Parts: sequence; C-alpha cells; structure tokens
Amino acid sequence: MKKKLIPKRPWCPFCGQKVAQPTDKQNRKLSEFTVGSCSCGAVYSCDPTGHNVGAAMVETLIHACGDNDDLAWELMPEDDYLTGRIENYDEITHQVVETRNLDGRAVRGVLYFVRLHTEVSDIADRLEHKKQQEVEQVNVDTGFLPPPVEPLPEDKQERQKANKQLVKKLVEEGDEDGLVALCLDDKKALRLVQRLLYDPDEENRWRVAWFLGRVCSRVATRDPGQVSELLHRLFEACSDSAATPWGMIETLGSVIAARPDIFGAFAQYLLRYVNADSTRVQTIWALAEVAEKRPDLIRNTPFFSMFHFLDHPQPEVRGQLARLLGRIKATEASIQLMGLHGDTAELTIWEAGEPVRTSVAEQAKQAVNSIQNN
Repeated sequence: MKKKLIPKRPWCPFCGQKVAQPTDKQNRKLSEFTVGSCSCGAVYSCDPTGHNVGAAMVETLIHACGDNDDLAWELMPEDDYLTGRIENYDEITHQVVETRNLDGRAVRGVLYFVRLHTEVSDIADRLEHKKQQEVEQVNVDTGFLPPPVEPLPEDKQERQKANKQLVKKLVEEGDEDGLVALCLDDKKALRLVQRLLYDPDEENRWRVAWFLGRVCSRVATRDPGQVSELLHRLFEACSDSAATPWGMIETLGSVIAARPDIFGAFAQYLLRYVNADSTRVQTIWALAEVAEKRPDLIRNTPFFSMFHFLDHPQPEVRGQLARLLGRIKATEASIQLMGLHGDTAELTIWEAGEPVRTSVAEQAKQAVNSIQNN
C-alpha cells in the first residue's frame, strides 16, 4: 500500500529550516553531485541513488571549503566541521518520503550536509576570495570575457523541436544563432549535433567541433547543465574502447576553451588520452586551446609528462606540443624547444575552424618567443 508524502520539504539538520532543491554547480567537473546551501551556513549535496554517499560526503566537504581540496583534506570531523544527512529523499518531487517506493519508483536519495565551524569557514572564504581574484587576473591578462547571457525567448513564441534534418541544416549553414535558440528550446539538439561528429571526413569533424564550442559557450550562459551533460557523454565515448572517438577530443577542447570559467575543471581529464596514437594530436591541440584562455588550468596538470613528445617521429605531435608549451610559457622546456628551430617538417593546425599550414620550426620559435617575453 502506497504511503503518503511527508507534507514538508527537506530540512537542514543543523537549524531545522527548509532547504531548497539542490542544483548543479556553476563551475562544472567530471564527477559531481547537485548542491545547495542553507542560510545557517551549511552546504549539502544530493546522492539520488544512495549508493555513492561516500563520494557525496567528499564533494560536499570540498564544496564547503570553496573547492579547495588541500584545505578539505586537512580538516577533522567534529573538530572543524559537523555533518548530517536526510534519507529517503526524492529528487524529482523534492520531498522526503516515508517509503522507499513511490508510484513504482525506488526512492533511495540522500541529502548529505556539512557545516564548517566559524573559524574554518572564515579561512575557506578568504582562500576562495583569493582564488577568485587570481582567476579574474588571468582573465584580464588573457583578455577573456564570457559572452553575454542569452535572452529569454518571447513568451508567445512556440518552442522549436529538434530533429536530425534541422540540426544538420543549421550546422552546415553555420547558423550559430539558430542552433543556440534550438538548443535552448530542445535539449535533444546537442545530442543530434554530437552525432554529426561521426563523419569519415576529418575536415568536417574539425569544423563541427569548433562550431560546437561557439554554440555551447552561448548555451552555457542560460543552461550550463546541458553542456555539462554533453562533456560527460564525450568523455564516456572517448573512454569506450569499442567506440571511435572521431571528433570527440576536438569538441572537448573547443567547448572547455570557450568557457573555461565554467568547464575549466574538465581540462585535467584530457591528459588521459595523450598516450594513445589515435588521440594524441587531438589531445595536445585541445590542451593548447584551453591554454590560450586559461594557461593556469594546464600548468596545474602534470604537463611535463609530455616533454618527451618533442622528440616524437610525427611532426604533428612535435608542432602541436611546441604550440602548447608556448601558450603555458613552459620555461622548463626552453632548451628542447630551441633544438627544434631547424625542424622544417610541416603540419596543419586548426585555428577557428580553418586549417593553417605551418612547420615545427615556426611553432617552436613562437613558443620560445612567448616564453622569453613572459
């Protein structure tokens, strides 16, 4: 027999106030839970399955610390923060229920809460403020400005429905405005664009990847959630040994580079694919795209593990890596880059959706100049 819902929303275990439904973070990561905050200072996350409470606990603590992992791992339970949890949470209705089954659905969600002690919260606030200032300074130095928020559609305007033919037409015509509007009307549109990456023509894949980056940068101003879902699908496809990663890495680089303020945390996961022959060039290119806007994101990865690729037999690898190292001003590789000044082997680098012929020597010289002018 079905039991009734408790006639009130979930509450904060520390102060008893009702809490809002958890939502996605503004800054996206590869693995994350929806989060929220209470007016008493507690933060919380939702594990809708109840099977990943450990991971939710860790992410909630890190979120409470302003995404400062180092601070989070130094804290001790009870001494530095308190924890609490609300079980039998249904994320669809935003209710706590008395039964684990509701209308045929299993309800096993858990809201996990963390509240930092005052002195620790003050430290987290100062560190977060300092980090934000550093990011803002990087944005000023690189000239990065996020696009303006997309306007809401008119109330009387009928929402469009996405289909394969319409999406393909918009992409082929380069109708950025039309595709952005379609994505905001129908979330299925980005899935249909993703299918266009399965094209045997390499040039088509590069152009679609660049176009997707531009579209997603604008969609993310209004609905970053669906762009985050696209990135998750692309990473999953890249990790599937039975799938062909055509256009996937290129798209990841384009999307992350277009909005590093939201999706920059995804950049670190690109390094997973640099050791595979089929994705090495694309991975280095993607890292360089991100580095143009936010070099700090790449410098915070173990990028030095790629230095040996400067001796790779493929000129595409050597040239792409020289371009990347110049953009992150890798002084550690200056001598190796100088050794490529006589390397006249040619390669193609895609810039803004168009192929540009260059040489390893040219990229190495540009990289050294960039490093020396640091």
